[in-house]
Amino acid sequence: MAVLDMFALDGKVAVVTGGSRGLGRAFALALAEAGADVAVTATSQEGAERTANQIRELGRRSLAIEADVRNPARAEETVNRVNSELGPIDILINNAGVSIHAPALEVAIEDWNTVWDVNVTGVWNYSRAVARLMIDRGLGGSIVNIGSMSGLIVNRPQWQPAYNASKAAVHHLTRSLAAEWAPYQIRVNALAPGYVAVDAAQEMPPAFKQRWIEDVPMRRVAVPEELGASIVYLASNASSFMTGAVIVADGGYVVF
Repeated sequence: MAVLDMFALDGKVAVVTGGSRGLGRAFALALAEAGADVAVTATSQEGAERTANQIRELGRRSLAIEADVRNPARAEETVNRVNSELGPIDILINNAGVSIHAPALEVAIEDWNTVWDVNVTGVWNYSRAVARLMIDRGLGGSIVNIGSMSGLIVNRPQWQPAYNASKAAVHHLTRSLAAEWAPYQIRVNALAPGYVAVDAAQEMPPAFKQRWIEDVPMRRVAVPEELGASIVYLASNASSFMTGAVIVADGGYVVF
């Protein structure tokens, strides 16, 4: 197979959680551009439908599904619907996530639980639901979890211990599932982005510029679209001998 052909996703079916905006939308569109049919989940049906329409404009099939990743029964329903309407799932992108900027002593238990339920339990729910079908099918597949450089470092000047801990958990859950499911040809990897110009980052307080941009070797934030290529790599045969890896895409932030 030619090198560039290994990145092709023609005939594949993918699910992207949290796909209504930002990185999730960029990931869904990148998979579609590479040839995949893509189901998009989001807490807003309207938001999921906007991304789904963009996918259809690329000539690919798509489903828009309102779903809360924290609900395991809903995860099973969503995965079964995609399997029935688009076909067997080959790719899962666990992108849905939330962050709370607050010092440890100011984090309410409800906020802690929300961060962990979305960022970690959501990954757990969808990974298990998809893996069951992949194992039954016997052809394997690719699961990509969206971690963060925050799972490797402590961000500053903002404190966000709940988010940091949740993303570290995502990284190690990725390794654990990769080891367990490798015999079934299911690859599980993670992408750990640095700062990205999505909604929150575009409203960056001036006091954050030093740490968010000037401390980064590349001296900028990412745009969502340039991380879409990394998702295609991890989802496709281009990374066929990779599992349990955490790929950091942060402009060099963690090297300092």
